[in-house]
Amino acid sequence: MKEIHIRTLTGIFFIVAVIGSILVHPLVFFIVFSAFTYIGLSEFLKLSPVKDGPGKNVGYFVSGMLIYFLTALMGLGYIDLQFAYFLLLIFFLTFILELFRKQNASRERIGAWFTGFIYIAIPFGLMNSLFITGNLEGFRVDILIGLFIIIWSSDVFAYLVGSWIGKHKLFERISPKKSWEGSIGGLVFALLAAYILSIIFHQLTLLEWFIFAIIVVVFGALGDLIESMFKRQAGVKDSGNILPGHGGVLDRFDAVLFATPFVFVYVNLISS
Repeated sequence: MKEIHIRTLTGIFFIVAVIGSILVHPLVFFIVFSAFTYIGLSEFLKLSPVKDGPGKNVGYFVSGMLIYFLTALMGLGYIDLQFAYFLLLIFFLTFILELFRKQNASRERIGAWFTGFIYIAIPFGLMNSLFITGNLEGFRVDILIGLFIIIWSSDVFAYLVGSWIGKHKLFERISPKKSWEGSIGGLVFALLAAYILSIIFHQLTLLEWFIFAIIVVVFGALGDLIESMFKRQAGVKDSGNILPGHGGVLDRFDAVLFATPFVFVYVNLISS
């Protein structure tokens, strides 16, 4: 019973932190998610084959955070898009840092760093871009709130439906508990959430919200499986323990991290 209470309180705190930061101001979201980015980068490195001691990956954290800052601030319109050139330089600096490392250079380390940048820093940065979509002036919360509401609706009801009637395994090799029945149930309730969002927010049409929901659910499910793959290879149950009862930052954001780039492309295509 105590564990349920801890899990519930942590879940409430997490939802308030995410939705609250969206509603207060984009810069508050930027700051809150910079913390999530740093923790996510740290958790991912622990899941990787790289087992360097403390302080040996300063370049990884500095580069990862710079990628987040540049991606986010460009998306928010606070710095010019020409700064995107620096993102390319940061990736190449990774090779230079490895060249001058005293111990033997490692392709595994370079691969782990690059994966962390692409899998964590860039998607978290792109989330900030979702405050500005289309030709609308100023910041809007529609798309970003919709992203999280649909992800959470899909996750909750996929778990409930899967626990109730789930019999056919979705991807047993990676995640034995997930079922096709649960996934379909999650999609149905995600579409219901999209319908409700279309009534509240009018930036997208009903059809566009439905397509939005399908993109989020499909790629969110893939993101969930990919993080499960990383954890299985690392031999751990959770990516971290910073969120009692819920694991780590990557455990909570695995689906939304993978879905965000596809959402970003979709909303910019339909609004161009």
